[in-house]
Amino acid sequence: MSIARAPRTPRADGWPALPYEAWHETAATLHMWTQVIGKIQLAQTPRINHWWNATSQISARGLATSPIPWGNEAFAFEFDFIDHQLHIRATDGGHEMIALEPKAVAVFYREVMDRLEEMGYPVEIWPMPVEVEAPVRFDADTEHHAYDAEYAHRFFRALVQMERVFTEFRARFLGKVSPVNFYWGSFDVALTRFSGRRAPDHPGVPVVADFVTREAYSHEVCSAGFWPGAGLGEAAFYTYAYPEPDGFRDAEVEPPEAYYLGELGEFVLPYEAVRTAGDPDAALLGFLQSTYDAAAELGRWERGELER
Repeated sequence: MSIARAPRTPRADGWPALPYEAWHETAATLHMWTQVIGKIQLAQTPRINHWWNATSQISARGLATSPIPWGNEAFAFEFDFIDHQLHIRATDGGHEMIALEPKAVAVFYREVMDRLEEMGYPVEIWPMPVEVEAPVRFDADTEHHAYDAEYAHRFFRALVQMERVFTEFRARFLGKVSPVNFYWGSFDVALTRFSGRRAPDHPGVPVVADFVTREAYSHEVCSAGFWPGAGLGEAAFYTYAYPEPDGFRDAEVEPPEAYYLGELGEFVLPYEAVRTAGDPDAALLGFLQSTYDAAAELGRWERGELER
């Protein structure tokens, strides 16, 4: 029996403060934990273009995988950043939980693999992180062991807000467009629009295998997303185009706090500028739309066929 409830008042902290220096150790540990889960999904699922088979999505409690096949059964993972548990749920009714708390990556990795085996779903993965400098095998990583529940929850709250705005932006496009994906390799959220044309072979990205980038960028894209802050020192939204059309970096974009960062080849908008804006949704949508406009116009996309 359902109980009628009064309409909810939107939370005042919908866009929470997320200073990277306050939780960078937790973010680094979560990065490795999500890689463990992502590699299991990658090992068990058929490849979908641009590696979409191995991404996670933002859920009502955190980050969740799609069902991962095992014969005629399946299981799925969900990082629950409200109760701070990793859930493993299976189609045969099995359900296991692993506490999200301060623990080394090596401990987390062993717990996950043992629980899967106990549930009847033993898997094997290459236990080496990707897309990071100086990677350490999961089963030997005792360096990353932080977990601040407050900041993990703030991260989740921020993801909920941006997923909502990114989805509104996604709905404006009729052409090929990705879901709002969480990528465990780079620990970021991204939404990608495609022109429909093939792209030249990608020249490569440091610490990423060439076959990975060439699959990801097989076609012309304008991609936008969010980083928690690693390498930049602060949480930020970004947009880039591949291949980058002439004049893109000099385009005028919104809001005023956005800028082109040459060493990354991307437009960047600090998360804090969005969070503290009078209308955060409008600020982020303005950034997404204006950077896409620049990429599509300068790249001569067939906008009349691609946009709603």
